[in-house]
Amino acid sequence: MIISMKLGATKEQIEDICKRIEDFGYRVHSIQGEERVVIAAVGTGDVTHCLESLRSYDSVESAVRISAPYKFVSRQYRLDRTQIAVGNTVVGGDEFVVIAGPCSVETEEQIMATAEAVASAGGKVLRGGAYKPRTSPYDFQGLEEEGLKLLRKAGDAHGLAVITEVMTVTNVNLVAEYTDILQIGARNVQNFPLLKAVGRVDRPVMLKRGLSSTIKELLLSAEYVVSHGNPNVILCERGIRTFETETRNVLDIQAVPVLNKLTHLPVVLDPAHSSGKRDLIPQIACACVAIGADGMMVETHPNPESAWSDGPQSLTFDGFKKMMDGLKPYLQIWQANRAVAVPS
Repeated sequence: MIISMKLGATKEQIEDICKRIEDFGYRVHSIQGEERVVIAAVGTGDVTHCLESLRSYDSVESAVRISAPYKFVSRQYRLDRTQIAVGNTVVGGDEFVVIAGPCSVETEEQIMATAEAVASAGGKVLRGGAYKPRTSPYDFQGLEEEGLKLLRKAGDAHGLAVITEVMTVTNVNLVAEYTDILQIGARNVQNFPLLKAVGRVDRPVMLKRGLSSTIKELLLSAEYVVSHGNPNVILCERGIRTFETETRNVLDIQAVPVLNKLTHLPVVLDPAHSSGKRDLIPQIACACVAIGADGMMVETHPNPESAWSDGPQSLTFDGFKKMMDGLKPYLQIWQANRAVAVPS
């Protein structure tokens, strides 16, 4: 249920409503909007009688049942867009945020050079894998904690926030110690114990859509994180698996406007993992801006031909800068359109 309090509702009135909701067996979560307080109630109580009771209070403007199976991430719960502060930028705010870096942290020289290239071209967040989920057990699996240390050092040296993937429940606190954003990869989007664990830490979470996940399933995975206490979730469309073989995956670009209607969470796109081909990324990047995404994630490497993982989809430093320069005309339009409210 969503309960919208009237303008000017006092703290005592809000607490009274929360207590009444709890008496019906529901768990409550309130949020201060721009104009009024909204309360979400989640549980399996008697919804009909609860709604009737709440509507009788003078302090309640409306009380309605949430039709979507995902409650906290629904736009029924929150009309205002969620904005997530990360380093010196805000995801979901007034800036298109570019996340870039190598697939894997390999050496200190490699990650430091990449951080410098990302920052100088206008990137805001440095990515790099310390723990790598690989299809083959014989492929490079990451430098683990040493990779986390190098990623943090490189980010701090060049004023960048850092993001990396966490793969297991036991590593959540360790990864959170070194990074600004915890990434849940496509293969773990329905690893529910892991989603619950990242929901209990004080770090934003970027949740990548699974290779065969529906948008509904992605939002329900986000609901796991938010319902366990962490409201700072970024959704990432990174391509889904279809019958097409010319690209690595197929970027579902229409997911952006669909998600903007369904949820208040920010949405970023990943043209690197979707295409798997560096020559396609600059054009897809322009589409990411044009469709109204909040940002994007790409891969860049000092020497892609010798990268330890994902070399074919990694931009050279020069290629990354050219891509960023090519986005500027689209970013002007993006800024102009940002003032237009997303339909609910």
